Amino acid sequence: MDVFILVFTGLIGFYMAWTIGANDVANSMADAVGSQALSVRNAIILAGICEFSGAVLVGASVTETIRTGIVNPDMIAALPELREGEAAALLIIGMTAALLCAAFWLHFATWVGMPVSTTHAIVGAVAGFGIVAAGWQSVNWNKMSQIVASWFISPLAGGLVAFVLFKFITTSILGKEKPAEAAKIYAPPIVFLLVFVITLATIYKGLNHIISGLHWLTGTTSFIISLFLGLICALIAKIWISRHLRGKDTLPIPKQLEEVEKIFVPLVIVSSCSVAFAHGANDVANAIGPFAAIAHIIRNGTVEMKVGVPLPILIMGGTGIVVGLATFGHKVMATVGTKITEITPSRGVAADIATSATVLICSRLSLPVSTTHTLVGAIMGIGLARGLGGINRSVTQKIFASWLITVPAAALLAIIFFVIGRSLFLDPLIEIVLTARR
Repeated sequence: MDVFILVFTGLIGFYMAWTIGANDVANSMADAVGSQALSVRNAIILAGICEFSGAVLVGASVTETIRTGIVNPDMIAALPELREGEAAALLIIGMTAALLCAAFWLHFATWVGMPVSTTHAIVGAVAGFGIVAAGWQSVNWNKMSQIVASWFISPLAGGLVAFVLFKFITTSILGKEKPAEAAKIYAPPIVFLLVFVITLATIYKGLNHIISGLHWLTGTTSFIISLFLGLICALIAKIWISRHLRGKDTLPIPKQLEEVEKIFVPLVIVSSCSVAFAHGANDVANAIGPFAAIAHIIRNGTVEMKVGVPLPILIMGGTGIVVGLATFGHKVMATVGTKITEITPSRGVAADIATSATVLICSRLSLPVSTTHTLVGAIMGIGLARGLGGINRSVTQKIFASWLITVPAAALLAIIFFVIGRSLFLDPLIEIVLTARR
């Protein structure tokens, strides 16, 4: 029975990783695909490598049992009149229901091409089973209010930063009489900003699970490293851009703009890969964290707030993400990359810098943000920089609607699945937990 449960929950964890790859990872490469800097096939290959590397090499080796902090397992354990082992059994059922329901919702959202937040789906599902298992008081409603706030903070902050950045690119380069000449002056500072931001973001978002053991990489040192890399890359970019655009300022303006856009192509590819790497390092725990906790309970019969994640489970999660991206990721890529607004390489760079900078700053300030929501907001920002007609309002309305119903939809599904699971599997699971304790 315990082997069956491990296999069953392992498959659900893989399914969750698959839906994360199909929805969330597709967001990270949407700018590169939408701007035609990468084909869908090449974007999938690059994102797959970056996601898998982030998940397996620097993914969380120790993860929180219920990662979102929405429901405290101690609240369930403190319930009166519980039989011995019942709290652990309830958590197994609850975490399995949360994983399955979040995955179902992500699958549905991907099928209709809507980008939604994986974390928000997990939050809703965990809150749903927590309410049924231990009552309304078991849910951290302060944390939930922060999640709701992020629906507005993320897209607004990302959109504002992207709007300002693209306005700068338009005013200083694209809108000039000789854009090729202007790019030689203003493109290197943009390269510096991009490299500086994505380096800091990679350190704090992509390497945050290992820098606790690398104290020299935090604080001032990480800032200096990012600054140094930004300056070196800006210097190299200045030399390359000057050579690439030499003599191009005599061409007709459309041809000049075409050549200028080419210098942004490698930038949007690099920034998209950076987002994918950081995503793999962080969000793989949304799929494998609950499964690792279930495996721990079945082996030891105890509930821990944090559990170790063996390398095979990390590999399973990374593989699931890559398979999801490869098989179903094109749908969300198409929505974010082509249907909200027209994206060029320069617009993609503005959106990626805005997304990375916004998520980094808000995370350091402990403000709740969603990378998915921030990126969509940033793409809307570059569209609005061309006026209200620059964005597809029908598509954005559908995206906003999918965001608003993610938490309640996942919660409702989790309630139904938890009630069914509790009625069918509670007693057998209690026996398994008690056996593990002996």
